[in-house]
Amino acid sequence: MSVDTQPGTNRPGQPRPLSLAISPCPNDTFSFHALLHGQVNDAPAVTVTYADIDVLNGRAERRRDDLVKVSYAALPWLLADYQLLTSGGALGRGCGPLVLTAGRTDLRGARVAIPGTRTTAYLLFRLWAAGVDLAAIDVLPFEQIMPAVRAGRYDAGLVIHESRFTYPSYGLTAVADLGDWWEGETSLPIPLGAILARRELDGPALSAVVRDSVARAFADPSASHEYVLAHAQEMESDVVDAHIKLYVNEFSLDLGDEGFAAVEALLARAAAADLVPHLTQPLR
Repeated sequence: MSVDTQPGTNRPGQPRPLSLAISPCPNDTFSFHALLHGQVNDAPAVTVTYADIDVLNGRAERRRDDLVKVSYAALPWLLADYQLLTSGGALGRGCGPLVLTAGRTDLRGARVAIPGTRTTAYLLFRLWAAGVDLAAIDVLPFEQIMPAVRAGRYDAGLVIHESRFTYPSYGLTAVADLGDWWEGETSLPIPLGAILARRELDGPALSAVVRDSVARAFADPSASHEYVLAHAQEMESDVVDAHIKLYVNEFSLDLGDEGFAAVEALLARAAAADLVPHLTQPLR
């Protein structure tokens, strides 16, 4: 599901607002609150659409938006039309996707529910589970994955976001933390979600605008609290706070050399395994 909002009406002669598409998850709403509420100096007017990450990846493939949150795993299909911004994304440590089961430890012959075929979570899963003969892979909205595993419809589920805080309440067990696996393999942070801008736009200027929005969120976390909770899909306040703390960090302000190295390593490994195309556009 997606919802479009218009922060305000432009006066005649003003440029059209830029279209932004993000998830309703707390890390995105926290990071973009200031921009969407007119609190960033010299920022363009913006309209916003909220959607799950699999939907956002599809919107980017269709060039629906000027600015869009996507999975880093989807970049090889998108960089001809979009450029990577250096702020606003989600990278970090201890924040990786989890593979959950209702007690099963061997995934051979398993039916697995995933949040999207071009998500970073699924790309990491394919790298981690190379050589495992699975029975089926099905895409579900991420909030439906844990109930489906608990109900026995699937043998395992690949989960993201706040599910890493709430899965014990579903009686599920984490058989793998793909973030821990990735960090053990590479010593790099895990690149999850990126912010892209159309190539014809001023990427450095937009990176600065998004960086300012994130910095304002850090400076006054209470300012966005009601807005974040309103979009948090009935999450408890303490889960929302933990979600933000985990996924919004120094990499959200600026990817930096370490962040770029993590993205490059992920996509290079995936391309070497024939899981994604080789990049035809530079990341920076």
